Amino acid sequence: MRIAIFGATSTVGRLVVEQALREGHEVTAFTRSAASVGQRHERLHVMEGDVLDTNSVERAVQGQDAVLISLGNGRKGVVRAGGTKAVIEAMNRTGVKRLICQTTLGVGDSRGNLNFLWKYVLFGLLLRRAYADHVEQEEYVRTSDLDWTIVRPSAFTDGPRTGSYRRGFPAGEQGLTLKIARADIADFMVEQLSDTTYIRQAPGISH
Repeated sequence: MRIAIFGATSTVGRLVVEQALREGHEVTAFTRSAASVGQRHERLHVMEGDVLDTNSVERAVQGQDAVLISLGNGRKGVVRAGGTKAVIEAMNRTGVKRLICQTTLGVGDSRGNLNFLWKYVLFGLLLRRAYADHVEQEEYVRTSDLDWTIVRPSAFTDGPRTGSYRRGFPAGEQGLTLKIARADIADFMVEQLSDTTYIRQAPGISH
């Protein structure tokens, strides 16, 4: 497939690019700085631009079969929601329908999966702006007419891709570690390109 990846140089986005290339896809990596894309591949096209600039985003989306979003902004808010809104608008204008967007476990009905620390200390205080950004980001996706899948990973960890993690669990699911390797997040996101199980759903993923 021909796919565009927004947030291609984020800690998860880099691995999404690698996994997509490994699976044989043709990838357009959208980034603020082309120099930050370390890898080279005959099927990798790097496009530099601002994800909040609709004209740049539209050029990246034009002609794609699917779009993946893995935008990061640390504790700050704005880029995740604002960038996702710009991508959705570009997809509407260009007729691209399939969207896979990474947010976070704890948004919406998945809040029940979190423990006290994540609910009230991390997302409640320290990461409040980032959490609010993800909430707004999901709202843009859910109210779109696209064939979307929202991917809600738990806290990121380093480590190899295992392919062994829990997915699509209910809000009351017990026994989650609330951690998942970035490589497994990338694995799940790329898997959605050929899997229709979670279209218009928001599966959580966690070890």
